[in-house]
Amino acid sequence: MDIEYSNRIQQEKAGVRPLSTALKTMAVLDVLASGRRGMRLAEIADAMKLSRPTAYQRLLTLIEAGWVELDDAGRYRLSLHACRISAAALEQASLGQRVVPIMERLVEKTRETASISVLDSGVPCIIQRVESENVLRAEQKIGTTMSLEGSASGRVLVAFADDLTLERLSEGAQTLPAADVLEEVREKGYAVSTGYTMVGVRAVAAPVFDYLGKCSAAISLVAPDSRFHLDALLEPLLAAAEDITLMLQGTQD
Repeated sequence: MDIEYSNRIQQEKAGVRPLSTALKTMAVLDVLASGRRGMRLAEIADAMKLSRPTAYQRLLTLIEAGWVELDDAGRYRLSLHACRISAAALEQASLGQRVVPIMERLVEKTRETASISVLDSGVPCIIQRVESENVLRAEQKIGTTMSLEGSASGRVLVAFADDLTLERLSEGAQTLPAADVLEEVREKGYAVSTGYTMVGVRAVAAPVFDYLGKCSAAISLVAPDSRFHLDALLEPLLAAAEDITLMLQGTQD
């Protein structure tokens, strides 16, 4: 009998469970990923409520597997292997695909169209969109680019951009939002479009942050002026932005 087939049959009969030792060892990665610098053995043991020998054994296993390394200061840190795995995960299931369930729930709650946008060559570009069922709605396809100054997503992506990104945007061809507008967006945590970039349509957008705390995208709701009620749209939008942020940071339940 084929060994692989035999093993699978035995597993199906017995019921296969995850290896608890593997799960406990992998949990060390979550602890190391929670900070911006490496951690000493005692810190890791305290954080996980483990004895030092047990914590060391798990660290040694992860070092052997290539996930963890020891720096010159005697601190344990994630290796660049984690970056390669992260890049592969993003390639295999892009941000646009991963956020669809969250966007669908947002559209169901608000009955308005939701989009998620990122900066592409210095301009906001829609990478995913979930349409509402309303007959009257804004038609913006995936790949549509928008204004940095007037669009809600553009204002968010500029307001929460890191210093390097902001420097590059300021050197680009597009006009940036005024300083007082950006300050207001940062204080409120969201942006509303001007209304002049798409006549008769308004939008509200909120930032999405990755595992480094960098604003990597903006999620927005767009509606005709006659249906645009900020009070009704804001809370579900901010909740969706938080859900996507937790997903990108690997902390979503």
